[in-house]
Parts: sequence; C-alpha cells; structure tokens
Amino acid sequence: MHALSCLTSPSSPGKMLVVLRDGRKLHGVLRSYDQFANLVLEDTVERIYSGNAFAEKWCGLFLIRGENVVLLGEVDLDQEDDIPLRQVDFHVLDGYHRQDIATKKQRDEAKAKILYEQKGFCKEGGEGDGY
Repeated sequence: MHALSCLTSPSSPGKMLVVLRDGRKLHGVLRSYDQFANLVLEDTVERIYSGNAFAEKWCGLFLIRGENVVLLGEVDLDQEDDIPLRQVDFHVLDGYHRQDIATKKQRDEAKAKILYEQKGFCKEGGEGDGY
C-alpha cells in the first residue's frame, strides 16, 4: 500500500494540512501526489497564527514540490471547530505574524551559535531550516 493512499479516498476528499520547510501552513483538498511527495492541493488557503488568532489568505490551486513538505495530515473538521481561536482578516494579523517569525529566527540563530561555540555542533548549511 502506498504511504499516502490511506489519507484520503477519491470519493470523499478531506481537508489536508501541509506544513512546508519555510514554516508556511497550507490547508486544502489533496487532488494528486506522486512517489516524491509532490502534491497538488485545490481550494488552498495559507493560514497564519499569532496568539489566539488566525487568518487565512486564498491561494487556490497549489503545486508543492515534495522536498519542501515537512508534514502532511488530514484535518479533523469536528475537532477543528473546538479549538478556541478567533479568525481575523489577514492584513490585521500579518504584521504580528512576521514579528513572530523574526523573533523565532533570532532565537534559533542564538541557539545555533551556542551549540557551535560551546558544544561543538557544526553550523547549519545555510538552507534556513532544521529539517
């Protein structure tokens, strides 16, 4: 059985969550995939989070190269409604989200510097991800 074949059946496509190496989180309907985990998502939105709020930006049809996929999973729509987050407009949350990303990047760089200087770990290759 193919690793991705158990996720959705053609008769009842579900909403999927895809987390990319650059940290983006995409929600959409999985329409196709191949042996390299290249994905085609339909009705895709990019979702950003900050604090107890989230926002979505419409992306439509989305082709994702498999090497950029960190996580792929089906969203349980019943449980998604139980999460206490409020939805706001994308432009309202975008600035806060960008600040959260910048803060995380600074923290990760400081951690990498300590690991390199004090613990002997090698420096990351410059790809900008830890996967």
